[in-house]
Amino acid sequence: MLKKTVTNLAAALILAVLALSANVLAQNALTTATNASASQTIVSSLSNLPDADELIYVSPHRVLTEAAPRVLPDAELAKMRADLSEVKKQTGIDPANIDFIVFQVRFKKPTAELNFSLPEYLAVASGDFSAETILVLIRQASGGKLRDEKYGSRTISLLMIPEIAKEAQKNSFLKPLSELAIATIGGNTIVAGTPAYVRAAMDAADGKGRINADILNSLMRDPTALISTAGSPMLAFAKTFALLGTENNPRTSRCDSKLGDFYAGITMDATSFKLRGAMNADNPDTAKIIKSLLSSLLQQATSSIKDSQAQSVLSSLVITPTETEVLLQADISQQAVADFIREQAKPKKQEVSKPVPPKPATKSRHRTTRRRPAKSGV
Repeated sequence: MLKKTVTNLAAALILAVLALSANVLAQNALTTATNASASQTIVSSLSNLPDADELIYVSPHRVLTEAAPRVLPDAELAKMRADLSEVKKQTGIDPANIDFIVFQVRFKKPTAELNFSLPEYLAVASGDFSAETILVLIRQASGGKLRDEKYGSRTISLLMIPEIAKEAQKNSFLKPLSELAIATIGGNTIVAGTPAYVRAAMDAADGKGRINADILNSLMRDPTALISTAGSPMLAFAKTFALLGTENNPRTSRCDSKLGDFYAGITMDATSFKLRGAMNADNPDTAKIIKSLLSSLLQQATSSIKDSQAQSVLSSLVITPTETEVLLQADISQQAVADFIREQAKPKKQEVSKPVPPKPATKSRHRTTRRRPAKSGV
């Protein structure tokens, strides 16, 4: 009887464990599927951006809801959440529901006069918010200084930047930066940047001049990244110095090497933040040269920094040359990041300056002048 009871209990325990395991696996599978679906949606949205030479991608949703709670002290976390709640109350927009913010730069070919042109910049934000609401808030904050102009069937709002506009009167080089353009693209996406780049974003939304698939795939190499960046510096150089011709007279490229194309991203797991990067090196010899150069720069940077925690992070970076790339990786514990933030949040002790004792009075030395006796007359 006892043996039968023990057997039944053991069987029941095994069934319970199996049921619990199945439930956990099902939840993990659901979470993974949800994250994969969300990542795919973001990648799909990013594919509608205009072409770029350098990009930075940030996931505010993951930074605020997943990373911040693991490293911020309780007081700082409570303050952050209170601030976010206040922003939502004042604007109706929850920053934690922003899916992504992308900063991108594209370099320009020289004009017909072979004048160097500054690169154009663009910022894009998308998420669970109304882009029109944000534009209304910007219009109110500008005090009526926004002016609208039509671009096809769309509307661009332009804001003059007085300080740069004043300098641009003396230096035409700055003229492209004297105005900030803002526009909505779809119901939940807003863009801001140089006017020409905002127009390019509108064209891309309509299917013209969209971002190159290679640089987008590099940027989103790991769709779960909190922050990532990618770029093609050699292509930017080629554009800027007319290797690809001018704006009015394009020239066929003589070298399509992707040397220098790079990627870097920060992801996280249960206990650490993971930095992963890669730079195209074309061949094993070049990879070793770049590795040697980066290692030397890293060593100098480590020795020049006084903070021990920063030195520890830099020392953990591992640079590895491969057949065609130089890989960079480092794992930083979330506890180390939390300790660093906690240390930085502490009020700095003000050094009390010690009073400088007065200098002892110096005795003035009076020079005595001896009088010569008067000569007596003969």
